[in-house]
Amino acid sequence: MNDVAHDGVTSGEVVVRAPWLTRAYHKNEEATADLWAGGYLHAQDIGVIDSRGYLQVTDRLKDVIKTGGEWVSSLELESIIGQRPAVAEVAVVGLPDPKWGERPAAIVVARVGATLADSDITDQVLRQAELGVVSKYAVPAQVFFVTELPKTSVGKLDKKVLRQRFAQAP
Repeated sequence: MNDVAHDGVTSGEVVVRAPWLTRAYHKNEEATADLWAGGYLHAQDIGVIDSRGYLQVTDRLKDVIKTGGEWVSSLELESIIGQRPAVAEVAVVGLPDPKWGERPAAIVVARVGATLADSDITDQVLRQAELGVVSKYAVPAQVFFVTELPKTSVGKLDKKVLRQRFAQAP
């Protein structure tokens, strides 16, 4: 509930207020109180605002990875990893870490006939970290290879299932 710098870099939760926004969740007072905490609608998104006042949504609040006091965008990491030609599909989630709170984990589906190693994925992100595109905290601590990623009923990646499935992985 504090303004962030309009520098296109500093991220924060997107909250809005306008007369045409929903007033409440139907028959759910607790969710309504959370939705309108502090007098603003909490959009459940993370974003940055540039010097011209344009908002760029960078991730969903529930999907952003909180590691070592920094927020890492799962969507940004997915974009970086997805640039590898051998990657058919990727999801990045935060998994519990006793020291950092959470650490990024990449769950990758390789293209048919392609081979990938953990280092292919971590090196891809590390190169972007060295260029200053992402922080070094963003380099995945773990990489998992699967044949398919779970989807919701509307075809979106089901990151809740992925967090549950891989939270206990060694």
